[in-house]
Amino acid sequence: MATAVRTDHSAGSVVAALRSPKLLRTEVLAGLVVALALIPEAIAFSVIAGVDPRVGLFASFTMAVTLAFTGGRRAMISAATGAVAFVVAPVVREHGMDYLLATVILAGVLQIALGVVGVAKLMRFVPRSVMVGVVNSLAMLVFLAQLPQLIGVPWLVYPLVVAGIAIIAALPRLTTAVPAPLVAVVALTAVTVTFGLHLPDVGGQGDLPSALPLPLLPEVPWNLETLRIIAPYAFAMAVVGLLESLMTAKLVDDITDTPSDKTRESWGQGVANIVTGFFGGLGGCAVIGQTVMNVKIAGARTRISTFLAGVFLLILVVGLGGLVARIPMAALVAVMIMVSITAMDWHSLAPATLRRMPIAETTVMLLTVAVTVVTHNLAYGVVTGVVTAMVAFAHRVARFTEVVPLVTVDPGDTTRVYKVRGELFFASSNDLVHRFDYSGDPADIVLDLSEAHIWDASTVAALDAITTKYAAKGKRVEIRGLNSASVARHRRLSGHLTGGH
Repeated sequence: MATAVRTDHSAGSVVAALRSPKLLRTEVLAGLVVALALIPEAIAFSVIAGVDPRVGLFASFTMAVTLAFTGGRRAMISAATGAVAFVVAPVVREHGMDYLLATVILAGVLQIALGVVGVAKLMRFVPRSVMVGVVNSLAMLVFLAQLPQLIGVPWLVYPLVVAGIAIIAALPRLTTAVPAPLVAVVALTAVTVTFGLHLPDVGGQGDLPSALPLPLLPEVPWNLETLRIIAPYAFAMAVVGLLESLMTAKLVDDITDTPSDKTRESWGQGVANIVTGFFGGLGGCAVIGQTVMNVKIAGARTRISTFLAGVFLLILVVGLGGLVARIPMAALVAVMIMVSITAMDWHSLAPATLRRMPIAETTVMLLTVAVTVVTHNLAYGVVTGVVTAMVAFAHRVARFTEVVPLVTVDPGDTTRVYKVRGELFFASSNDLVHRFDYSGDPADIVLDLSEAHIWDASTVAALDAITTKYAAKGKRVEIRGLNSASVARHRRLSGHLTGGH
């Protein structure tokens, strides 16, 4: 019974929330807070992509609502993101809005295909040090994204931001009945309206839509030339979107101590982007800032908060646009600064932790952070981190490989035995051929590999080279002790790896 409840993420948790006024209130208020936080970012990402603010806002609405049903990670928020905006900006600039929508739709199709073939399973190859680097870099990017709102602004913005941070930090110690970010937004808006303060507000970020989004079909030639234009951008968007979404899902898994269906999340993101493209949206993926706000700060745990974040977003910008436009940016900046502080893994940066961690692990984490922050591209950071971790691992494992010549008791013995120990793969076997005394050894050579394992063709090629070098001097090599997997690989490849054999 317990297993059934644990694996039913969509139905069980939603029903439980609907039956509990306290849980339902948490989900509703969390959705409202997230919706408020999505507005300025969606507008900002629209500017990055070179499109009307409505395009980013509609994308955030359709992404959140669709993934409330199709996503594999409950309580995660998906919307228009900076990563996607950077990828598709050249399409808008060079080919126009309709090609952007076609790109978003194709990216969705590719994400469904990648999800079906199991690309989410590759997450198991992402080391913990890379995950920590991703979390820290995204937290830093959330913070850095607030700096433009703090430069060249009236001085009153700064005390308002400080007041907002104080409310969000202190209120939970008194009560958790209402999300602290919502209280901060309402309180600071009331102050600016009551005292007639003329400060940067949401309305100054761009025009808010006045009508609901309607389905449309991109007006592009449906031919191979169009595919040639949009395919590279669509593929990049699909990969970046999946990577950011799966990383965010893993983060929520850790925060809530519950698993999620990464394969479903992969094709769910694809469905959401297809829907977004047909409704004139920018496209998107999971957003770590609003997700952390929803799960860690507001305490949401179900799909209700995700769905309502999208619904409230549409109601706010279409039905209550005049009121929303008066929300001071200082309030939202305070919220997002607290999100970045909460999202950061401070334990990973503590001096005691850094002293205890291996240098390679710390290097991988710092490289992931540096590349992600500098490029504003999560994909670059993750690839850099994973490759660095792989190289460090290969180097570490290769050092444990050794070749030990066994001493014979009989000086007239015509057989020399070498004991080979360790994991034999490209990093450890490339110099294997140089570890033997081809001229000084007797006529018969035995390679004892009972404490070794052959992992790849590089090792088989190295063993072939050793045998060939001894044969050139009229000596015979016998390989003993291979386990069954190594025997199978050696028999299949030996003698077929070079033209000389």
